[in-house]
Amino acid sequence: MNIANSAVVSTATTNASSGDLGTAQGAASILVLKKALDVQASGAIALLNAPPQQPPLATEGSVGRNVNTYA
Repeated sequence: MNIANSAVVSTATTNASSGDLGTAQGAASILVLKKALDVQASGAIALLNAPPQQPPLATEGSVGRNVNTYA
C-alpha cells in the first residue's frame, strides 16, 4: 500500500525526517502520520472483509450437483 499519495502523510513524513522530532511540530507530525496510518489500516481491513460469502452448493435437485466429464 502506498501511503505517500496523501498530502497529510507526505507533509508528516517530510517534517519527521527533517530532524525536528524534538519540537512540538515534529511530534504533531508523527501523531498525524500514525493517525493516517491507522485510518488507512482500518479502511484496508474493511475492504478485506467486504466480499460477500459464496452461496452454499446445491444438495438437492438436478441442477448444480453433478459434473459431467468426457475424455
